[in-house]
Amino acid sequence: MLSCKDATELISQGMDRRLSLVERFGLRLHLLICRGCRATEQHLGFLRNASSAWRQHHEAPPSTPQGDSK
Repeated sequence: MLSCKDATELISQGMDRRLSLVERFGLRLHLLICRGCRATEQHLGFLRNASSAWRQHHEAPPSTPQGDSK
């Protein structure tokens, strides 16, 4: 059985790479019984999505108002 520390590490790694079958199985099993790690998975997913949206917003070229023909 994975420790919470190991599960958190796999949650993080799973956002950057495809976990092996053994890693996925161990993580899913741990998440079935650990509410804290399920919450961690949700929080990390939220942070990843929020930072991606922020980056897309700030990397996009500024839009000009319609009708502005400078």
